[in-house]
Amino acid sequence: MSATRTQVYLTDEQRQRIDALAKAEGVTMAEIVRRALDAYFTNKDPDPELALAATFGAEPDASVPSRDEWERG
Repeated sequence: MSATRTQVYLTDEQRQRIDALAKAEGVTMAEIVRRALDAYFTNKDPDPELALAATFGAEPDASVPSRDEWERG
């Protein structure tokens, strides 16, 4: 594999999460970043079911309007 050195700025939280994942998997930070980029470029069309699953319950105080006023015809 040919590779090009690239510098990016990450938030402290991003770096901590990457470091933890890299340690858990026994790989380098660069490998985690490459995997994430590969996944990003491979997944051009997001899966709506995954998006719904990831956001389900995100607004626990949401209210559902009554359907009593709907006209049925």
